[in-house]
Amino acid sequence: MATNNNAFWGIVTAAAVGAVIGLLFAPDEGNNTRKKIKKKTNSLASDLIDALEKSKEKVSSAAGDIKDKGLKYKDEAVDTAEKYVDDANEEIEKYR
Repeated sequence: MATNNNAFWGIVTAAAVGAVIGLLFAPDEGNNTRKKIKKKTNSLASDLIDALEKSKEKVSSAAGDIKDKGLKYKDEAVDTAEKYVDDANEEIEKYR
């Protein structure tokens, strides 16, 4: 998970730096360049928000799956423990 996160941030950073460098070296008036930077920044921010929302959905889904599995294992453990208690009680009753 950490590798995917690092790769994601590396791509976002590289895209932002590349866009800014490209705009700064483009032969255009300052006002137009600032507008382009603002537009590109807004676009990158929107892409970042979308990516974060998708990541949040994936994490939420994974957490739900883990919770469901944990509850299943807990129920199985309780059932097994109850069986052992019942078996032990039956053995005790044999000697009474």
